Amino acid sequence: MRLSQFHLHTTKETPSDAELTSHRLMLRAGMIRKLASGLYTWSPLGLRVLRKVERIVREEMERAGAVEFQIPTIQPKELWEATGRWEKFGPQLLKLKDRKEQVFCYSPTAEEAAADFARQELSSYKQLPVNFFQIQTKFRDEIRPRFGVMRSREFLMKDAYSFHLHDACLVREYENMKSAYSRIFTRLGLDFRMVQADSGAIGGDASQEFHVIAESGEDALVFSTGSDYAANMEAAIAAAPGERPAASEALRRIDTPTQKTCEAVAALLGLGLERTVKSVAIMSEAGFVLALVRGDHDVNEIKLGKVEGLQGYRMASEAEIATHLGSEPGFLGPLNPAQPIRIVADRDVAALADFVIGANEAGAHIAGVNWGRDLPEPEVADIRNAKAGDRAADGGELKIARGIEVGHVFQLGRQYAQALNATVLDENGKAAVLAMGCYGIGISRIVAAAIEQNHDDAGIIWPDAMAPWQVVVCMINPKQDETVSSTAAELLAQLQAAGLDVALDDRGLRPGAMFADMELIGVPHRIVVSERGVAAGTFEYRARNAAEAEVLDKDALLAKLTK
Repeated sequence: MRLSQFHLHTTKETPSDAELTSHRLMLRAGMIRKLASGLYTWSPLGLRVLRKVERIVREEMERAGAVEFQIPTIQPKELWEATGRWEKFGPQLLKLKDRKEQVFCYSPTAEEAAADFARQELSSYKQLPVNFFQIQTKFRDEIRPRFGVMRSREFLMKDAYSFHLHDACLVREYENMKSAYSRIFTRLGLDFRMVQADSGAIGGDASQEFHVIAESGEDALVFSTGSDYAANMEAAIAAAPGERPAASEALRRIDTPTQKTCEAVAALLGLGLERTVKSVAIMSEAGFVLALVRGDHDVNEIKLGKVEGLQGYRMASEAEIATHLGSEPGFLGPLNPAQPIRIVADRDVAALADFVIGANEAGAHIAGVNWGRDLPEPEVADIRNAKAGDRAADGGELKIARGIEVGHVFQLGRQYAQALNATVLDENGKAAVLAMGCYGIGISRIVAAAIEQNHDDAGIIWPDAMAPWQVVVCMINPKQDETVSSTAAELLAQLQAAGLDVALDDRGLRPGAMFADMELIGVPHRIVVSERGVAAGTFEYRARNAAEAEVLDKDALLAKLTK
């Protein structure tokens, strides 16, 4: 590959609307260009990187036994209505009509279409198990597309769907896919972690996410120092609290005229924040609920929504709070409500003694509160976010890192197959509903995530497997000395023969501009061919992540690059 015959267009300016490093560097390197909000054209340079990722994903999926197919991106409304997701998926689902007024959506994921394919193609247990995958464009109508391809509306995704007769077989394939994903991210050269996750809008019985570790990651990852336990914040669980201490204080009212937060009340009383209780008022289908967490903890909305009867809850209004508690926000508590209410206490709250709550009276709190004596024993659930420093169930300590989700695997069970009547005949000749697994990887998102993890002030630092080229040979003043051109061309041929992905920078740029381009676009290995080097029989070699260049003869250079 000669760069004089390739479209490479870099810029020095940093785009004003680019917030993340990956977005800025992809625009400066000329990898992407914005077409509309959340829509990007991939340049030849960007496409080379995208295809490298795609190739590794495809190879490992096939190695794991999956077979490739392709589903249309435009899918009929009827399939999505059958599973209840036409409305449930919300405004992210882009809906459209054709000339016959038939209604479709632009697929954000393809569980329905995959199940439809299975019900047409699979009729006997003898065809199972099977795993179909595709690498296909998806579309989600994000309300605020940002961060370049990290959160774009159109994106490239690998999605796979497995079909099974028995649950045990589904679990085996789920483990197979987890192993395949680990191989994929390892081959891509990424620092990643697999974590327990919530299944979200996809649904299912179990799911795990794969995250690239990066300080700019949107997701908080919780992991233990005592084992390989890891989970995202939505699913992370700290160790259960110990036994509740015995009551030792009398119940008493405290004047708190301006203290409306747990922090302010704790400071007034000279108590640790963990001795206070935060009351969160919500409305469920069954009525008013008060969710209780310690003052130093935060409610986990996903966990709270999984408590029986609280699915689809919302925050209570001030009018509803006044009706049920007879108070205003800032002074709420479970003692003496105006009307009977349901109370759900976090496990750590249920283990407290002599704690402080709002008095349901403006300007007042109550201290020395105890379960069993002052309040009936509560309904208990794990409804809080884990915190750094919490004790883990394995005896270790919980720590938090930031991550970018790039993959997700699900055990879907039978919900989609049941809704679409996807069945096969089992060993006894009876119709059996298929069990499904679902496995996604964000191909285009991986590119941005890799940059977030691998960059410096000069630009991108690609892992070898993802780089547009592994090696670029740079010529200095080839017009002044023909031996520079001939030596560079010979080296290019030798490196290509050795199986390396190599480009020759023959654009005629000055050394400073040429080297700056190579650093910006993140080429892992740079070789300089110069008049002085040719005369000495040496080449200047520099790895992208090295502080200094090395001067090597050809044998040493070839040995280093082909090792």
